[in-house]
Amino acid sequence: MMRVTIDNLTFGYDYRTVLKNVSFKLNSGDFLAVVGNNGSGKSTLVKCILGVNKVPNNKILLDDIDINLYKSFINIGYVPQKFDDFNYEFPITVNEILMASRYSKISESEKLELLDKIGILEIQNENINNLSGGQLQRVFIVRSLMNNPKLLILDEPTVGVDHDNVKNFYKTIQELNASGITIILITHNISESKDMFTHVLSIIDGEANFRALDRGENKND
Repeated sequence: MMRVTIDNLTFGYDYRTVLKNVSFKLNSGDFLAVVGNNGSGKSTLVKCILGVNKVPNNKILLDDIDINLYKSFINIGYVPQKFDDFNYEFPITVNEILMASRYSKISESEKLELLDKIGILEIQNENINNLSGGQLQRVFIVRSLMNNPKLLILDEPTVGVDHDNVKNFYKTIQELNASGITIILITHNISESKDMFTHVLSIIDGEANFRALDRGENKND
């Protein structure tokens, strides 16, 4: 699917350096967990990969293309950390928010198949404000998958989600990764699914440590 290369990336806001000499490489189908305390630079890294933060040339490559020349951001799916921003004052259904988010053509049958795959086909006409955290999370996953992304980025998607829905979430993500999608997941709790990750990037005060994992590695390591 998508390769991601970050080479000695340093980034900051005004006079404050947030990321310091971050380097790592992901091959297609890898699953990276990004861990670190609040304010360590995790979300800043995501904004750099999404092209929101402007970075120097040749610091981030997507499929070996400099991010500053990359034109296919539609190939990146993004699930944000907070869903509270989508509490609307007017009724809007799951279907309506998905259609409002459409960037490319997707047939009705493909949309229904995707809803069914993620397990929310039965709530497609439900008011989005009536959904549980786990259901809303799945809506955002469907939205992020509507353009068949090569890379999926999830920013602490299990925060505030109950235990059963966390398990269902990781099952869904594991299936997506098994289909070949490269995944970057920011998390505070790597023990939730350590056996799924191929790599871990630990960020402490902007400095990163990147290491490979063997899938199935003991969760207590």
